Amino acid sequence: MTSTIYWVLTLEPLTISTLLIVLSMATILGAMLAFSYHVSHLKDGYDKSFLFTLLIMPLVVSIIVLLVSNNLARAFSLAGVFTLVRFRLAMNDSSDLGFILASVGVGLSIALGYVLLGIIITTFLSVVLAVLSQFLLQQKQSSAKLVFYMPEQMNIKGAVDDVLSHHTKSHRLNKIRSTEFGTLYKLTYKIILKKDTDTKELMDAIRYMNGNLDVTLYEDYHVSYEEKL
Repeated sequence: MTSTIYWVLTLEPLTISTLLIVLSMATILGAMLAFSYHVSHLKDGYDKSFLFTLLIMPLVVSIIVLLVSNNLARAFSLAGVFTLVRFRLAMNDSSDLGFILASVGVGLSIALGYVLLGIIITTFLSVVLAVLSQFLLQQKQSSAKLVFYMPEQMNIKGAVDDVLSHHTKSHRLNKIRSTEFGTLYKLTYKIILKKDTDTKELMDAIRYMNGNLDVTLYEDYHVSYEEKL
């Protein structure tokens, strides 16, 4: 085990001590990534189950690679498929993909025996991802989707624009369709709220305008850059 002095593990033959080092380092580095995610998303909030998954992902990837270490192509394929299939359905924020791929990279480096490289990668990626995530959160605008109904006899354009202009930085009609045999219109707006906007006041203003019909506001609605006005 003299190679461990140089922070490179000899994995063939795989001994109990080497296995414990791999599993321990993968867990520690996973904890570093999870802590970085926690710090960068503390203000905006996050799913705690995702934090737990970031913690164990390097460990799981390391185990997968070790189990098929005699075939590196198969190891990389299994680790990649496992990760992408798992998170294709679970991700709520596309920026989380960076942390997922980072955890996979860390797990692979440790499983291949490059301990020092894994530490360097984890430290560097933790700092970069934390800084970028924090920057993106600070730049994030309070976007939302607003859905409500209007009677057919009302002047939709003028009445709605007056209310939304008062409460939003920008708004755009995304969809309109008739319902209830043509007696009502269902309108869907994509809006960017002002910082001091009281959502209750906005909804009350629309309810007063449409005769107390249904109003639904989806806050933190993610829109692309092209959709913003």
